[in-house]
Amino acid sequence: MNICLIGNGLASLALAKNLINKKIKVFVYYENTKKLKFQSRTIGISKNNFNFFNKDIIKFKKNMFWKIKQIEIYLEKYNDEKILNFEKSKEELFSIVKNNEVYKLLENNLKKNKLFKKVLIKDNYFYEKILKEEKFDLIINCDGNNQISRNFFYNRINKSYNSYAYTTIIKHQKINNVKAIQVFTKIGPIAFLPISIFETSVVFSIINRREVLSENEIKNLIRLYNKNYNIKSFGRLEKFELNFSAPRNYYHNNLMAFGDSLHKIHPLAGQGFNMTLRDIKIFSKIIQNRIDLGLSLDHSIYSEFEKKTKHLNFIFSSSIDFIYEFFKFDNKYKNIYSKNLLKFIGGNKFLNKLVSKYADQGLVI
Repeated sequence: MNICLIGNGLASLALAKNLINKKIKVFVYYENTKKLKFQSRTIGISKNNFNFFNKDIIKFKKNMFWKIKQIEIYLEKYNDEKILNFEKSKEELFSIVKNNEVYKLLENNLKKNKLFKKVLIKDNYFYEKILKEEKFDLIINCDGNNQISRNFFYNRINKSYNSYAYTTIIKHQKINNVKAIQVFTKIGPIAFLPISIFETSVVFSIINRREVLSENEIKNLIRLYNKNYNIKSFGRLEKFELNFSAPRNYYHNNLMAFGDSLHKIHPLAGQGFNMTLRDIKIFSKIIQNRIDLGLSLDHSIYSEFEKKTKHLNFIFSSSIDFIYEFFKFDNKYKNIYSKNLLKFIGGNKFLNKLVSKYADQGLVI
């Protein structure tokens, strides 16, 4: 069995490792594009997905992750009043890992495996050639910006948030750092995500990208909304554009979209990579079921995967978009809708548990 993955991102390597664990040969084809290595980018992984990653992809090293046991949400317009709290004293809600460390873990492991081969795409004729060849059982595109995405998965639901997310890592005095904090400010949401007792990742999504802010202005805003840390220094400040994107069809002939080619969402709730991990879990079960039954891996897998994930992914990603738009709208007007709603959710044990489960496992129907 041979599977071709196109793209060199985190989703592609995670999927490759999962497939290789099933003794499937994987070829990863990638373009020689100079991508920025986001040193300050962190990933929030739900407990359910963390366990899946450890068991079915690759085991995290001991010092790679930081467990979060509490989440607090504040609204600036109510004088930074805490309006929602999620907490588990005995177990974590989710874990924070550094994007580049997870990538290196996967890359170093795959390089040593005889079932894995990485091939540089040297010219655009590659795409035309690979679609005509019958060398691979499956061809899966994980790159959202390449020729395949533009030519075959262009029919998409797209939305620009007209904003950028700024990320950095702050160093601070020692603190019992197990609490993630989200503040909905008048210029956009800011999240403080602990990664050690001395370091915290910050993600600040500025609503209007036309307001050009300098690095010092961003740092001053972080200091303004920080109520928890005695900051000693800032790491490199990085920025990326925010968009919502989902293809109307998951596959085209012998091609299937996956990972970055399948969905892009606002980082508000840190659920982008969690969606990809849930997709890998479902895809992995489909593949394993075929193997157990002695069936070949063919393109019918694509339609089965789409039927099992498309509606769930769209509902889940749309709910993240709704949360963002709700707070954006709410910030413009002097009302108490958000305060009352979130306090009601926080005060209701059933709803509080339901929201926590939804963030952990995604939507299950």
